[in-house]
Amino acid sequence: MIEVLSPGFLSIIVDRGRQGHGHIGVPSSRELDRHASAIARYLVDIPEDAALLEVMGNDLRLRVLRDMSFAVTGAKVKATLDDEPLRPWAAVRAKEGSILRVAEVLEGLRYYIAFSGIIDVEPVMGSSTTNLECNFGGFHGRPLMKGDMVALRDIREPAGLQTVPETMIPSMREPHLVRVIAGPEADNFVPRSVRFLANRKETVLFNATSRLNRTGIRLEGEPLRFRDEAERSIISEGLLPGTIQVPPDGYPIITLAERTIGGYARLATVADADMDMLAQIRPRDRVVLSSIDINEAERLWRAGRDALSFYCKKQ
Repeated sequence: MIEVLSPGFLSIIVDRGRQGHGHIGVPSSRELDRHASAIARYLVDIPEDAALLEVMGNDLRLRVLRDMSFAVTGAKVKATLDDEPLRPWAAVRAKEGSILRVAEVLEGLRYYIAFSGIIDVEPVMGSSTTNLECNFGGFHGRPLMKGDMVALRDIREPAGLQTVPETMIPSMREPHLVRVIAGPEADNFVPRSVRFLANRKETVLFNATSRLNRTGIRLEGEPLRFRDEAERSIISEGLLPGTIQVPPDGYPIITLAERTIGGYARLATVADADMDMLAQIRPRDRVVLSSIDINEAERLWRAGRDALSFYCKKQ
């Protein structure tokens, strides 16, 4: 059992997502940083689809009501266990009554906490993840609040305490280089606005705005210009996470994990290898868009997948 003493800004239960329901408008609502989540689970030796906490904000405080281990990954944080500094991206043992505190997020935006037990919540449509817009899944369909008690089952100690080498911890410093593949409506824009899609030596710089959540990241900078004859909207179609839509005002929106359909022009799609990075973009961070082709995107994805798989099997 975990007692929430202070929930930070936004703390929710997530897992690998509610898959296979997009056709009826239900998004995956999955963890946004899959790399950090996978390593957190590995460190405490729980199943790869087990639920864990996704947290934003300073001054998270949790009281552990049973002996167990936990791991904090994702954003770089200043954290303590019973006022003693602890190392993120490592398995840590906690005694009954111990208090975990994440005092400050130093770099990145979202961090993940996995425990050496299974978070015991009722699955909805095959998943324990939280859908905040529809208020279901996770902990009663809402963020954690002070006084909440999160149940754990099957608590056990991992075989050995592990730490993660620095090579497996991504940098979360800006500017964030986001590699993209041209989208179906890329031709709706004047060549000057999208020349980076045709020339890999070109990039385009934006800043993330404060309009940033699990649904998407709104960017600002020089607006993209539509061709005079081009439609500013399209007939609504299905969206995948990472789709970059452009509303009539010309400011791109990067779609994350809470949408299944959209009606704005699709400029590009973020390469899967860079999707986890999107979870760590803060308001006002610089975001650089750069074009690659589908073969390069697949190569990057395979390299990241193989590195994670090799690390986990090697241990």
